[in-house]
Amino acid sequence: MTSKLIILLIALTAFASSACDDKSHRQFDFWIGHWQVTNSANDEVSNSKVSLINNGCGILEEYQTPSGFEGKSLNIYDQLSKRWHQTWIDNTGLLLQLDGEFKGNVMTLTGELIVPHNPPVMNKITWQRFSEEVVVQRWYTSKDNGETWELVFDGYYERVKPDN
Repeated sequence: MTSKLIILLIALTAFASSACDDKSHRQFDFWIGHWQVTNSANDEVSNSKVSLINNGCGILEEYQTPSGFEGKSLNIYDQLSKRWHQTWIDNTGLLLQLDGEFKGNVMTLTGELIVPHNPPVMNKITWQRFSEEVVVQRWYTSKDNGETWELVFDGYYERVKPDN
């Protein structure tokens, strides 16, 4: 009985460590790291920590601005749908759920935000790696079902160099 249990535990450990090792799960890894984030709207320098979680199956972003705004996103590649999913929550109570794909060196996630007493707002967020040290995130919204898009966040992520 003990040997069967040991074999089962070894098999489960091997499965858990390789469940998310394929190429598709690694498409968003360019975003992993500690970042200083600036944008064209103001002079604030925000901080973002992006890390692998759950044996490499998920990516967690923890974002903070100097003015006290905080948000977190949970990201995962869904093997069944072959799409990426993100759930974003922040300290204003916003919940944003997006899904999409990595194509042509750009991660693009979209989703609809329902606002009470207003028409739905479409959201499209892109992440593009320009180098090992720079990722650009652009967030667009549309109030006309995607016919026109307005840039609402133009984030420049610069990797924080580790202290030696």
